[in-house]
Amino acid sequence: MRSVIATPFLVYFVRIQSCAVSIMPKQLGWTVLRSLILVFMWLAYYLALPRIPLSIAAASFYTLPLFITLFAALFIGDRVGWKGWLAVILGFIGVILVLQPQADEFNTYALLPIVSAICYALAMILTRTKCQSEKPLVLSLWLNLSFIGVGTLAILTIQVWQPAVSTMAGNPFLLGEWVPMWIDEWRAMAILAIAIIIGSVGAAIAYQSGQSSIIATFDFAYVAFAVVWGVLLFDEAPDSITIIGMLLIVGGGVIAVRNK
Repeated sequence: MRSVIATPFLVYFVRIQSCAVSIMPKQLGWTVLRSLILVFMWLAYYLALPRIPLSIAAASFYTLPLFITLFAALFIGDRVGWKGWLAVILGFIGVILVLQPQADEFNTYALLPIVSAICYALAMILTRTKCQSEKPLVLSLWLNLSFIGVGTLAILTIQVWQPAVSTMAGNPFLLGEWVPMWIDEWRAMAILAIAIIIGSVGAAIAYQSGQSSIIATFDFAYVAFAVVWGVLLFDEAPDSITIIGMLLIVGGGVIAVRNK
């Protein structure tokens, strides 16, 4: 629903940018693949949020610069260097401290933000190698179209397989009961649509205008804001070990992006 609201505005912004710019990407196949990977990324991330604190999800997700560093070395041939490997090691230690895996009470949902980070890193590798010539607004538009397509397919699948789905409804986010949307829900969706447009377009402008390593460093403010919102909105207070792990992940990520 957020993408249904955001898509017409993105089409409008593409046309404002230039009447000569087509909403069709130059590399349709790679653009669709990139978009589907990002859809799966957000699905995995949202699936974790009802089960783990927001701050832990954010810290785990921001291992993504470490995976981008690794994948760039594996798939593109970028030289990592000792700083890159130091960043990976610090980030790995940070993840262990944040997740604190214990066999008797380990929450497997805590791994989903890391899956999200891996998907995001793969999408960024595709962006750099196969979708480099695409307009950022066009990429954002096709991401939202992919959300609509996957969401529609999911709705149809759930309707067809309703008995089987109802027996597997262990997660209220993915397979819970459908509820009607009233004015508050539509207002929330409108706010989220505005947020995704500002975020996607603003990030594109920032990365096009400034040095990527500097912009990416500021991007880590996401983790800090996740902690703040978790405390203010959900009464979540990370313990000292978790905070140390977050700092290691952020520090490793900063080293990784500065190493570019």
